[in-house]
Amino acid sequence: MSTRVPPNVLAIVGATGTGKSELSLAVAERLSNHGVRAEIVNADAMQVYRGMDIGTAKLSSAERRGIEHHMIDVRDVTEDSAVADYQREARAVIANLITEGVLPILVGGSGLYVSSVLFDFDFPGRDEQVRLRLESELAALGAREMFARLKQRAPEVAERIDQNNERRVIRALEVIEVTGDPASLGTLPAQPVVWQPTRIIGLTQERSTLVTRLDARVVRMWETGLVEEVRSLIPRGIESGVTARRAIGYAQALAQLRGDISQEEAIEQTQALTRRYARRQVSWFRRYSDVDWVSTSETEHAVTATAGSIAKAVVAGGLA
Repeated sequence: MSTRVPPNVLAIVGATGTGKSELSLAVAERLSNHGVRAEIVNADAMQVYRGMDIGTAKLSSAERRGIEHHMIDVRDVTEDSAVADYQREARAVIANLITEGVLPILVGGSGLYVSSVLFDFDFPGRDEQVRLRLESELAALGAREMFARLKQRAPEVAERIDQNNERRVIRALEVIEVTGDPASLGTLPAQPVVWQPTRIIGLTQERSTLVTRLDARVVRMWETGLVEEVRSLIPRGIESGVTARRAIGYAQALAQLRGDISQEEAIEQTQALTRRYARRQVSWFRRYSDVDWVSTSETEHAVTATAGSIAKAVVAGGLA
């Protein structure tokens, strides 16, 4: 680990399935041994939703080992989860922790959410009427047609967006219509300005190993009750949720419950989308500069050793 300006924030980022949650807990515990109090701030776009636990790999209260977690379970499934709102709320939490002498550990794989906290950049304004019209067109024409429209109007933007992510496609089209400038979309600038002094730990894993883990995790989601979890969320309004109903795994479980696809198809679709999402996460975080990249392992000993090294490096940076 290189010597840098003492950080106010520690960020642990990387693709889904690389062990960010486990490592963040281990780091917080090791920091505590050095007399540094640390708390975790969630930067996973779907863990903000109450009741969406299995499909987001959300840690239970018991699994958090007594370490305080923030920005988890702060939205109902019927609520939209705009990045600009998350940025404001997460930064308020982090600023308060810093004031109290607590080290915030920002943990997550949602690239835009992480970047919105770590770096200074603004989000374009919204137009409710434009968005409603675009959503009506989405319902009438389908996701493929709307993505084709985005690709025609802003091919460079379309390259960064999963065509199955309907919410982001509609948001991109809204911004283009409102501002006339695709470049105004909330993306990582070429030379981002850091909001707070931050040390970023990036987790990486050999692709074939990660794919195997991700596929197995999706199967485990179904085995441990994802479909029943989604069924319980229907009375709470998940089918009308702009963001929640489109989450990977949840959209497929809803389709299975409707009888549109079989369980086997739901699992296969979720595996494919998860693998694609992981690739996009890797690409996003690779654009960050000044990242300490760590190759992760599933063994408890490796996690403990890595956490110890990170904690010592942070303390050496002047936090203790």
